Amino acid sequence: MATKIRLQRHGKKGYAFYHVVVADSRAPRDGRFIEKLGTYNPNTNPATIDIDFDRTLTWVGTGAEMSDTARAILSYKGVLYKNHLIKGVAKGALTEADVEKKFEAWMNDKGAKITKKTEGASDAIKKAEADRLAAERKTNEDRAAAIAAKNAPEEVEEEAPATEEVETPIPTPEADPVEEAAKEAKKDEN
Repeated sequence: MATKIRLQRHGKKGYAFYHVVVADSRAPRDGRFIEKLGTYNPNTNPATIDIDFDRTLTWVGTGAEMSDTARAILSYKGVLYKNHLIKGVAKGALTEADVEKKFEAWMNDKGAKITKKTEGASDAIKKAEADRLAAERKTNEDRAAAIAAKNAPEEVEEEAPATEEVETPIPTPEADPVEEAAKEAKKDEN
């Protein structure tokens, strides 16, 4: 029987969650399987992969085929690398101690990369949140200023005195003595 390591879809629409299983290659995608090796959740950043390393290594070593996605997942977790190193021991190119030493170095390097990616993602999320809050704070301040300006009583502009002007008397025309005498005579008659 041809066995295949592949993903079995679970979860709801738009939020898939997968089981990594070993199944007969003729079985339907979500149908009967031989053994469940682990889970894969692509909805987190980075994706959460939880597999039984030893059982998966056993199945890969016995010749189980892999789907493209399952191959990528197993490569990411180091199963394929460990299988490659074990084949080197079988050929006499490496010893068991060399295999463990190389695999441990590879795992440490991989763990450092994953940690760096996780920290980078969390820093980016924190920065985006801070930028969003700053923009929201500025918008709120602008709105508050606009409301305060609208509700403030209108101020009447007071005329500021310009320079002090000295009033000069308007010159009166000089009175004619004859006309004045005539005016006084009329007053007396009345």
